[in-house]
Amino acid sequence: MKTYGRYPVVPVKGEGCRLWDADGKEYLDFLGGVAVNNLGHCHPKVVAALQKQAAELIHCSNYYHIPQQIELAELLCNHSFADKAFFCNSGAEANEAAIKLARKYSRDTFGPERYEIITAADSFHGRTMATVSATGQEKVQRFFDPLLHGFKHVPFNDVAALEAAVTPTTCAIMLEPIQGEGGVNMPSPGYFQAVREICDRHGLLLIFDEVQVGMGRTGKLFAYEHFDVAPDIMTLAKALAGGAPIGTMLAKDKYAVAFVPGTHGSTFGGNPLVCAAAIATVRTILEDGLLNRCEEIGEYLTGELETLGKKYPFVKEVRGVGLMIGMSLSITGAEIVKKGHDRGVLLNVTHDTVLRFVPALIVTRQEIDAMIAILDGILAEVKA
Repeated sequence: MKTYGRYPVVPVKGEGCRLWDADGKEYLDFLGGVAVNNLGHCHPKVVAALQKQAAELIHCSNYYHIPQQIELAELLCNHSFADKAFFCNSGAEANEAAIKLARKYSRDTFGPERYEIITAADSFHGRTMATVSATGQEKVQRFFDPLLHGFKHVPFNDVAALEAAVTPTTCAIMLEPIQGEGGVNMPSPGYFQAVREICDRHGLLLIFDEVQVGMGRTGKLFAYEHFDVAPDIMTLAKALAGGAPIGTMLAKDKYAVAFVPGTHGSTFGGNPLVCAAAIATVRTILEDGLLNRCEEIGEYLTGELETLGKKYPFVKEVRGVGLMIGMSLSITGAEIVKKGHDRGVLLNVTHDTVLRFVPALIVTRQEIDAMIAILDGILAEVKA
């Protein structure tokens, strides 16, 4: 079905930060599967884990204990605020699980009248009906009325608006630590400390959607670590298994106990194959020095983009952290992306006017330099 505005590129092979199409053309990939390929394409450790597990056991029911799932849950919880993990197949499903857990806990604790979740304008939480309703973008919600009742949207970075939105029916606040699809929007200093205080004062759950920003993308394993604020629930997906489809919702024990047999589930969620890939991915990020490397190479890419931006009046701002970087333009970016594809660089524009750079954490300075040279030529043409 025509659910995607596809570009005329047919990838057939990937290695590191490079893709090759069916005609043998090579591309520098600065989209990274939309922040999925944090280890690059076909990382040897992920490939080996998939091959080994595929020969032993691909899938079994969640009615049974799955060793790879247990190991992955322990790995994620030991490196985060969380005590328990629920596994699914995607970011939308992880956010769906978070919404259900927040409502279930609040119903159990306070009664059925406490169910509303506050989210941010320009947020993106997924494509299911619940996560579309949670998303703060009208273009995503268009055509799907009536939306699921019980969501309220306030401006990102506006503490007063958030405080004013809390009512006796509110059960949770759900935010992306850095908005990705909304334009790589960064929080103001102190914002999340204020959000945490509001949640604590009103007895609300704080949910962080780290589907795009988690797993080392920002130079920390989880983006919340930048703000010295821990959530009560967190969702992950995209980069968790190096390209294999998996999502997870992590939570503190206090809230996790609200899920009991029959309240939620997933047929494929956390099967042995994808968990093996995720274990290899997480261990590689932690053990191969990729977090420090992401921070360093991210500063280099940001600096190169800022230098480039000074040459062109339609570049408004370069913002981000680690290797989640946005170049905000005063013009639409679709033509720039198209020209990039023609010249062998895979780029992306989000929110119509923000070029988003989310390459693999293993990207080299030489690859960045090559991309910058091509982008410089494209921007020069646009200026002319």
